[in-house]
Amino acid sequence: MVRPTQLLHPQREPAPTYAAATVLLLRDTPDGLEVLMTRRSAQASFAPGAYVFPGGRIDERDSAARAIATRRGTQGDEQLTQAIAAIRESFEELGVLLARHPDGRPVAPGEFASMDRGTAATTVAFAEQCAARGLLLATDQVFTLAHWITDRDLPKRFDVPFLVARMPDGQTPSADEAEQFEPCWVRPADALARHKAGSFFMIFPTVRTLERLAAFPTVDAVLDACASRTGGEGPLWTSCPRAGLLRGEDARYMEHESAFGELKLVSPDGQIVHTLDWQSDTPVPLLKNVQRLTAGNPGAMTGPGTNSYIVGDTATGYVVIDPGPNDAGHIDRLWRATGGDIRAIVCTHSHADHSPGAAPLQKLCKTTPPILGLASAPTARSSARFTPDRELADGERIVLEAGAHTHTLRAVHTPGHAANHLCLVLEEDGLLFSGDHVLNGSTTVIDPPDGNMNAYLDSLDKLDKACAEGDIAFILPAHGYVLGEARAAIAHLKAHRLRREAKIAAAMRQLPQGTLEQWLPLAYDDVPERMWPVAARSLAAHVERIRQGAPA
Repeated sequence: MVRPTQLLHPQREPAPTYAAATVLLLRDTPDGLEVLMTRRSAQASFAPGAYVFPGGRIDERDSAARAIATRRGTQGDEQLTQAIAAIRESFEELGVLLARHPDGRPVAPGEFASMDRGTAATTVAFAEQCAARGLLLATDQVFTLAHWITDRDLPKRFDVPFLVARMPDGQTPSADEAEQFEPCWVRPADALARHKAGSFFMIFPTVRTLERLAAFPTVDAVLDACASRTGGEGPLWTSCPRAGLLRGEDARYMEHESAFGELKLVSPDGQIVHTLDWQSDTPVPLLKNVQRLTAGNPGAMTGPGTNSYIVGDTATGYVVIDPGPNDAGHIDRLWRATGGDIRAIVCTHSHADHSPGAAPLQKLCKTTPPILGLASAPTARSSARFTPDRELADGERIVLEAGAHTHTLRAVHTPGHAANHLCLVLEEDGLLFSGDHVLNGSTTVIDPPDGNMNAYLDSLDKLDKACAEGDIAFILPAHGYVLGEARAAIAHLKAHRLRREAKIAAAMRQLPQGTLEQWLPLAYDDVPERMWPVAARSLAAHVERIRQGAPA
């Protein structure tokens, strides 16, 4: 866990969340699935003027309506109350009533035309009006699609299940003209296009929900997906987004998106204080004791460029991890960022975008810092030859210390991507510097003979164990943003590799006398053809592993 003393910004408690419920009313049309949306009042305290799905806060009296609610066998009290609140809100805001008679007959519009739609303050009145007409709320037909928690940076926050239900036949929505206006049916793709064009403003959770909803062809497909979750009640996804600055504007991200982990590291409480633009001119502070300077070598194999990390502070001096290519400008910027007080230079491996900058950087320093790492193996390409001043033993520690300031980096040998690859753990803050073994945004290339798939997978297991034992939450890769949920990221990588290996094994069975060139388009049919020359290297590593007896 990161030491609070190393955080860049004073932390504050995010605003509390209020329980609420939202419902997506859906219908099928010849042109595809449509969802009912309305425009919020321009004077609303939350998302004014935005197009939304009907919904609002859960009132404590919503639970009183359980007596007239229908329940699925898997529906707990919390899910039932959420569904009741969503039904009440859709009635109050749009005049749509999800209810039926005890014998199963649908409710005709005329039967509830005289009901008082009221406000959120008349929850009991709503339940009493339904009970007086002998109606049961159709809560068993309401399913959970998603679970959204309002971003930590916002002053007003909600904890909201996004529920889905089929629009009752014969009913026509009518806005309350107080909180909601202009009810409209819209295809998710059309709503997204209009939002992009600037004529249909929506907030982030609405946009992301519609993006996923657009993949479903029918209402049944949506409801079946929700009902197929374990117990029939779990959301298809849960998210509390985080925001950073990109090109000078707020940019929000969900948990699975590449920038989320970095935002969580830099600002745990969710303040919008971190700039995500890639640049090579100045170091990017991640913590008080960790900076990232990205080399100006972006490309298909390097992403936005090679990340050099500077660990330490003015009191302890610094360790530079992966000084990058032999780029005079990048090396000079590393030297200036440390004030020349570099105590050690560590190369995670010998590839040309990681280690060549070590010797020129060393020469700039008045006191000669040792270049540490592992010597390249005989299997390394000629462009990846590297000999450190001293080899780091597996588990060896580099300690920066001055008074109360201590920063300890521990070496972890991780062959696989390269025979001489190692990672580093910053023990006091639970950070893993992963070199090329774990990347953000892509999987690393395993290029035999220096690369080895068995060693790579074993090293992933070794890193997972290190993360479990060291309470490591964040991975700082040599390419891309910081990754959060370190163990989940490692598990995802391993699962991806094994799925790919299964496709390769299937291609080999399909063409038992085939060649690597013939198996490649079968095993990588989901990868752009322009990337096949790179994929061919990892294909060879997988084939080698399969032929050595890996499960096929």
